[in-house]
Amino acid sequence: MRLKICHLYPDALNLYGDRGNVLCMQKRLFWRGISCETETLKVGEHKDLSGYDLFFMGGGQDFEQEVLLSDLRGQNGREIKAAVADGKTFLCICGGYQILGTHYETKDGVICSFLGAVDLYTVGGTKRLIGNYAYRLDGADSDEIVVGFENHSGRTRLGKGISPLGHVLTGYGNNGKDHTEGVHYKNVFGTYSHGPVLPKNPGFCDLILETALKQKYGTAELAPLNDRFEKLAHESVLRQVLGAGYRRKTGRT
Repeated sequence: MRLKICHLYPDALNLYGDRGNVLCMQKRLFWRGISCETETLKVGEHKDLSGYDLFFMGGGQDFEQEVLLSDLRGQNGREIKAAVADGKTFLCICGGYQILGTHYETKDGVICSFLGAVDLYTVGGTKRLIGNYAYRLDGADSDEIVVGFENHSGRTRLGKGISPLGHVLTGYGNNGKDHTEGVHYKNVFGTYSHGPVLPKNPGFCDLILETALKQKYGTAELAPLNDRFEKLAHESVLRQVLGAGYRRKTGRT
């Protein structure tokens, strides 16, 4: 098996070491003997994106997002939308997650059109939503808790019928109001989790890799890895963010 990864706009979207998510995916594939090739798409470049299996887009400040707008209005934007519609797997963080939506409305009421690949939108606020947080992935049999760091002034709202990635146990998530976090649409995973998020959440990383492999090959079963140190890091953060309620909320000691 083999996956081809495209890192979208690493020159503009790479806050808080978000590139570490790509490194994490590469390593977890390599350790399992699965071939992986990674290429980048920078601002002003143009590529045929149909040959990629997995896309990553990190976070950026408002200025970087504005720089990308003209680029996204052309061929690259059309190709990204087509990849989403075709069921290709995406992991998008913060600003990269917002860009997938229909628009961003600044706190002054100025509306900036975005990709419109997913039915969601973001409105800027005066207060930043910032801090370490935790959320449980949605799903009928999901018990996976993700820990991360969020820092955003935008409040994201999902369209009718669009599912969140999860629900916050502590922190703000999409908007600090409805307890939702991120988006899971087709094979798109969008989240506000910086950090990078994947190294200390190996279960979440494997979910993304399995999704990409299944989309390409129809089936995938990842061999287990020794995640002792990753799980220790995860549990350490979880104890910090959930505090005294940790045992009660997770059922673990």
